Formats: sequence, C-alpha cells, structure tokens
Amino acid sequence: MGELLEARLFLLQRVTAMLLAPLVLVHLVVMLYAVHGGLSAAEILSRTQGSVAWALFYGVFVLAVALHAPIGLRSILREWTSMSASTALTVSGLFGLVLLVLGLRAVWAVTA
Repeated sequence: MGELLEARLFLLQRVTAMLLAPLVLVHLVVMLYAVHGGLSAAEILSRTQGSVAWALFYGVFVLAVALHAPIGLRSILREWTSMSASTALTVSGLFGLVLLVLGLRAVWAVTA
C-alpha cells in the first residue's frame, strides 16, 4: 500500500505542476499588466467582481496549489524530521486544507 501511495502522490504532484506552470504564467502576466497599466486595487476589483471566468481560473489555481504544495511539504517533513509517515501525511494534509480554505475565500472575495 505504501508504494502505491507514493506512486500516486508522485504522479499527482507532477500533474499539478504541469497545471500550475501556465496558471502562474498567466497570473504573472496579468499582474504585470495591471501594475504597469497603473490600475488601482479598486479598478482591478471592478474587473474581477462577478466574473465567472476569473473565479474558475483562480479556483483551479487554488485547488492545484492545495494539492501540489502539501505533497512537497510531506516529503520535506519526512526527510528533515523524525516524523512518521502518517504524521507527516496528517500535517501536510492539514496544511493543504488551510491553503484550500484560505485560497477559496480569497477567490470568493475577489470575484463574488
């Protein structure tokens, strides 16, 4: 069972990395455009409020991060600490849950 879990986590982290690469690129381009264009926070919010497209974009972004980051954290905890595999999985899972909740709250605040 342990090897199967490791293989699945390895694959999930690689898939989320492939998803995150273009999402991060689009996010950075949009942020640079907004800053370079001199948009204020109010102007940015006026463009994102009520936008299903931005809600979906950033919702997928948050979901990918909430899956990707804890897998890496789990590996770091296992390599750098004396945590058991189950404790590292629990801690990293809770971290992922916090990322998911806070990220979705931010998406809601910016797009709803």
